[in-house]
Amino acid sequence: MTAPPAAAAPPERQPGWFLALFALSAAGGAVAYVPLLTVLLPQRIAEMQGGEDVAALAQVTFLGAVMASLANIAVGWLSDRSRTRRPWILAGLLASNLLLLAVGEAESVAQVVVLVMVWQVALNLMLSPLMAWAGDCFPDAQKGILGGALALAPALGALAGSLVTYVGLVDPDARLPVVAGLVSALVLPAVLLGKGRVRPALVAPVPPASARARQSGVVARMWAARLLVQVAEGGMFAFLLYWLRSLAPGFPENAAANVFSVVLVASVPLSLWLGRWTDRRGRPVRPLAASAVLCAVGMLTMAAAQGLAQAVAGYVLFGLAAAVFLALHSSQTLRVLALPQHRGRDLGLFNLTNTVPGMVMPWLTVLLVPRFGYAGLFLLFAALSLASAVLLATARPRA
Repeated sequence: MTAPPAAAAPPERQPGWFLALFALSAAGGAVAYVPLLTVLLPQRIAEMQGGEDVAALAQVTFLGAVMASLANIAVGWLSDRSRTRRPWILAGLLASNLLLLAVGEAESVAQVVVLVMVWQVALNLMLSPLMAWAGDCFPDAQKGILGGALALAPALGALAGSLVTYVGLVDPDARLPVVAGLVSALVLPAVLLGKGRVRPALVAPVPPASARARQSGVVARMWAARLLVQVAEGGMFAFLLYWLRSLAPGFPENAAANVFSVVLVASVPLSLWLGRWTDRRGRPVRPLAASAVLCAVGMLTMAAAQGLAQAVAGYVLFGLAAAVFLALHSSQTLRVLALPQHRGRDLGLFNLTNTVPGMVMPWLTVLLVPRFGYAGLFLLFAALSLASAVLLATARPRA
């Protein structure tokens, strides 16, 4: 009798140094866009217009999000076809840094709009293959701790925004060059030292029929679940200050920014701990569902808040849960995408859950807040978060 073939050995785990460098490279992506889109771009438009111009900022943001969505899918597909990621990342880093510097030299709002649109393409030339590269390198046994490490990205993005705008620390004319330098310092080490990190078993093509059997509908559930939480998170990111001032008039801008930054920084060790727990227990979805439930609890607390203390407490709970959810979800998405030969393209489709909320949230808020107040908006967000938890709790991802 012929002995059955031995089971294929699982892909080799990545060393800790590469995990750390990859986490820093992902954080470099956040440093590339968070300071520009949240602080430096509005300031630049205000300088050229002689005051705040909400319409111009909305135009730049919307068109930039459209370009980011399309570019992420297209570049992901191209990196799949080329069967390499690192050259794309390096090209995107160079192009996005040059365009970032060009934004500072723009002489009109029209130039800013065009430059930001092209910059979004260049940025996604770096970001899209970077995340696909993670799927090529990190086995399922490390997906949890990888997700925990990815929580570093939004935290460093927020801290970079505070750093370059801190009064007296960085000259206003040097802010964009400093951002470009920080991005390069964070991204380059992983890319330059990461040669040979791809695991052949993780990039071996899988027949589409086999992939459909392995996915069993979980991809659609993961996509929808992230979209629902992102709508809530995006809404709070955009309107946190306005809501706090509705409860406590005169609430300072820097206090809101400090709360936001503290939440993101605190989410890093929590995400790392939960990610390690996920890897050890083999429960990739359970922390995601629990985090979505806590998002809803935080939103309900905020909807019922009558004073500043309760409001901030509710936001801290929501913000921590949302940050953990988004970080862990990013890595577990790599687990459920069962076609390695189309990993970049498929991650681009998942990236729509990051960009679409930014396009619809302003309109949703304009429709709801005047009629139902912020409490009505938060109740909607709580319902979306609970729906996300249900989708995840009933999912059956492959092992």
